[in-house]
Amino acid sequence: MARQDNHVDSAITTDTNSEQTQERTGKAKSPTTKPGASWRRTFSSLRHRDFLLFWLGMLGIMAGMQMQMLARSYLVYDITGSASLLGLVAAGNALPMLGFSLFGGAFADRFDRRRIIQVGQASFALLALAVAIFIVTDRVTWVHLLIAAVVQGVAFSFMMPARQSIIPQLVPPEQITNAMALSSAAMSAMTLLAPFNAGIIYGYAGPATVYFVIAGMGFAAIAFTSLISAAGTNRKGRNRGSVVKDIGAGLSYIRSNNIVLVLLILGLSTTVLAQPFRMLMPLFIVDVYELGVESMGLMVSAMGLASLVGALFVASISNWRRGMLLLIGSFMSGIALVLIASVPIYYAAVFFMIPLGLGDAGRRTLNQSLVMEEADDEYRGRVMSVFMLNRGMMPLGVLPTAIVADYVGAQVAIGALGVLLLGFTIVVTVTQKRLREMP
Repeated sequence: MARQDNHVDSAITTDTNSEQTQERTGKAKSPTTKPGASWRRTFSSLRHRDFLLFWLGMLGIMAGMQMQMLARSYLVYDITGSASLLGLVAAGNALPMLGFSLFGGAFADRFDRRRIIQVGQASFALLALAVAIFIVTDRVTWVHLLIAAVVQGVAFSFMMPARQSIIPQLVPPEQITNAMALSSAAMSAMTLLAPFNAGIIYGYAGPATVYFVIAGMGFAAIAFTSLISAAGTNRKGRNRGSVVKDIGAGLSYIRSNNIVLVLLILGLSTTVLAQPFRMLMPLFIVDVYELGVESMGLMVSAMGLASLVGALFVASISNWRRGMLLLIGSFMSGIALVLIASVPIYYAAVFFMIPLGLGDAGRRTLNQSLVMEEADDEYRGRVMSVFMLNRGMMPLGVLPTAIVADYVGAQVAIGALGVLLLGFTIVVTVTQKRLREMP
């Protein structure tokens, strides 16, 4: 199939032929099930033993990540009282993704993806244990938390492309979307449960206990992942040439595949605009609502419940209007951010977390599954490494927003992001007919 050499700067404004074939060598074909939602197939991919073990391991890491997000952000703000330093520590986890994700994608296309995932899980557990010890010995500072965030970001740069690209090796092609949606549902469930519990533990037992629990979850994840069959997960026999050349080949592949390029740009851009609110939520809790850490846990959990419902809906729909649903999710996130910024009432914000969570689930789940289906297997690790750059791009939204919040307030800063997200989504919706019509 001939491919056009479209550049990044034209991907958002150039439409592609809606009749273009979607079958490529090694790529998943569209599900044969009838379109529309069916709750009977919602959990179908969990019937595969290896994916079930992989999914259980993800639960441990995702629970730990969500607990850490609350504990670290609140601890930094409690130590420093500075929104800028809070943004800097949040950025510390993400910045290494810009420098190492592409290498992580090349590794995922070369080596045993299961082993790469285990190394990332081990680093997560050990870092949490180290932070807990620093807290217990009363030596923790925001610098320690920043260093831990940076090291964790490097490890995740290699783990996350492997984690996403291994899914098609664990389930049949027709169940990739379902598996991706259940992965998103796991994250949403942990967003619902973990922050609330972390807030309670933090409030009554202190931050050290939270970090000890996080470390335990990381070690449990390693145990589950070790039980996954090695058959079909390693990459022996793959190209062993220059890693840099592998990265270049992956970028050329992305540039030549217009719909993959559009989906990647959409994912990266919406992350920069939508995610900073989650990182800067302590500003709203402390400065706008004048409440404590337990209130932050309830807010994040409300978002998690909505995200869980949205992810389970995606798991049930098969291939039905996914492109349009992706765009609707982006619109919902933008509107929710504007409402949260405009109404300085805590319980109103809890309610607005519902459309924010639904939008987040739609964007994350559908974007990843569509990218995965469109990409050839030999390039999936590198394609997903570019998608995972959204974590590295997060500082481009978090840090400037935190600095602006120090001068004009959190409400104005987050409201501006919501308006920008709505404007960007309108441009994509108007210009990308192929995306709108994707099944």
